Amino acid sequence: MKSYFSVIFTIIILIISSFNLSAQKDKYTSKSAKAIKHYEKAEDYLIKKQYDLAEKEFAKALKEDSAFVEIYLTLADLNKDLKKYEQSINMYRKAIEIDESFFPSCLMNLAGLEYSSGLYSEAKEHFAKYLFYIKDDKKRIEQINAKIVSCNFAINAIKHPVQFNPINMGDSINSGFSEYLPSLTADEQTLVITVRRPRDEYTITQSSEEEDFYISYRKDSVWSKVKKIPPPLNTHGNEGAQAISPDGSYIIFTACNRFDGFGSCDLYYSRLIGSNWSKPVNLGEPVNSASWESQPSISSDGKTIYFISSRPGGKGGTDIWYTTIEDEGKFSVPMNIGDSINTVGNEMSPFIHPDNNTLYFSSNGHPGMGDMDIFYSRRKTDGKWGNPINIGYPINTYAEELYLIVNAKGNLAYFSSNKLGGFGKEDLYYFELSKEARPIAVTYLKGIVYDSKNNKLLEANFELIDLESGNVVVTSKSNPISGEFLICLPTNKNYGLNVSKEGYLFYSDNFEIKGEHLLDKPYEKNVPLQPILLGEKVILKNIFFDTDKSELKIESQSEIDRLITLLSKNPLLKIEISGHTDNVGTKEYNQNLSLLRAKAVFDYLIKKGININRLTYIGYGITQPIETNDTPEGRTKNRRTEFKVIEK
Repeated sequence: MKSYFSVIFTIIILIISSFNLSAQKDKYTSKSAKAIKHYEKAEDYLIKKQYDLAEKEFAKALKEDSAFVEIYLTLADLNKDLKKYEQSINMYRKAIEIDESFFPSCLMNLAGLEYSSGLYSEAKEHFAKYLFYIKDDKKRIEQINAKIVSCNFAINAIKHPVQFNPINMGDSINSGFSEYLPSLTADEQTLVITVRRPRDEYTITQSSEEEDFYISYRKDSVWSKVKKIPPPLNTHGNEGAQAISPDGSYIIFTACNRFDGFGSCDLYYSRLIGSNWSKPVNLGEPVNSASWESQPSISSDGKTIYFISSRPGGKGGTDIWYTTIEDEGKFSVPMNIGDSINTVGNEMSPFIHPDNNTLYFSSNGHPGMGDMDIFYSRRKTDGKWGNPINIGYPINTYAEELYLIVNAKGNLAYFSSNKLGGFGKEDLYYFELSKEARPIAVTYLKGIVYDSKNNKLLEANFELIDLESGNVVVTSKSNPISGEFLICLPTNKNYGLNVSKEGYLFYSDNFEIKGEHLLDKPYEKNVPLQPILLGEKVILKNIFFDTDKSELKIESQSEIDRLITLLSKNPLLKIEISGHTDNVGTKEYNQNLSLLRAKAVFDYLIKKGININRLTYIGYGITQPIETNDTPEGRTKNRRTEFKVIEK
């Protein structure tokens, strides 16, 4: 019983102040002298912290006068504080039934509890009644009307549920501890989660639990048993709220109260080198501040980090911010993501899908079902974010929904919950996402980079270029030890790929992913880089001409710009540019066409400032095929532009 009344003294004082009660008997709602006597004795017992006796006196007072409003309000507030919401609702309802005008704010308190308990029709009714008492309070009226909008949304959402059939990820992932905050690579082969478990060692000043990262790998559609990631990524402190980059090469995460921190919680990063994670490094200013930073998400282009912060300049309590990685690896000053997403409430757990155009997040500031709902927003053609869409019921409920991520294909969502049973406190689940809430499907290219002469595995720089716009949409690096890489390829685009490393000729390729593409069969390609040696050739796969034409198409610009970069970094390098055709048409025609196409590249390089003495061009026509001319695929490969090292 003491636990029940441990905070009642403070609550009684607040209630007395709120009701403007006095010790005068005629100021009570009760006219029963006996009831008032028991009520005041209960107050006296509370002051003396004699909680059992106070409870008995409240009961006696209500026996004498069951319409004693102050007692119901006292018990309503007390039960609310103790999170006994059903009892609190009942007490508020009894007080209102007796006299709702005695303390009108209890209508708002009751409606808030009903709303957060999923009693939307009742909440709507009591919010509406409360409006009658605040006719001159414009700000409060605006807040209450927003709540009524949420009630209407929730009532309608329940009538029109969305697809939701959550499946537990099983005992390879879940345990008797709390598993939450999933993060997944684009190929869905690596899963990193946060686990709250008993601390290995702790002092009297520490909690008996800690948060650590665990990792699982999928093979043949089966997830391996999660294992704790070893130091230096995990420490004896708390590490959590992580995001693994879509290619699996970086983890950015949250750690709090560290010696190198700037605020209460900061963002840190670690890189995968071979099969080991590097020592975490604080992202530093201006990303981290004296405020709270947490819950990062990394864009698939490797350029942007979205995160949560309570820093000044936001729209509400916690907002979504973003920073971009600039030249030399520096981070830009974080920008608020804007009014379409952030509200006067709280926004949490952002997840930017690998399509780089769909953002999932949680908020209690947009119309929703309750505490924190999951929303998604799509980037518009002008780069701004569209109005958020509630992901729907029963994914969202009156409870708190957080930490949803979506796989690269866009068909499955992963989340954590303690409401669905499972193995422990919180478990990880997945479900098939409704078509309306799906992002643009993303496939990927993966493989290794190696030296074409000695097969040495290499760390190299990757650029993925949208050939239509010429914009670099992804930058990345292969693993410095294993040479492995993974690059996301959103569908409905044509891409050029450039792989480069100092001392090597660059490698180029292109991928046409317009129309239907089999996401279950992503691209796998190992990339051989050729050292800069005499006689070495590179096929410029992203040089394009219209049929029977020799004018460079605009899509060719990014490829030639990469060639300019190579020549600029190697000032002694001289090259021969050559044109090649298939065998369709006469030899003379093809010879002339190949020459004109080689000259078009030559002329562009001269126009861009490359010394003419470093360049020659030649047309080989049909004389140097690399594939058969008997198939359309072979003829396509034979129609090409190359360059060859002739001096270095």
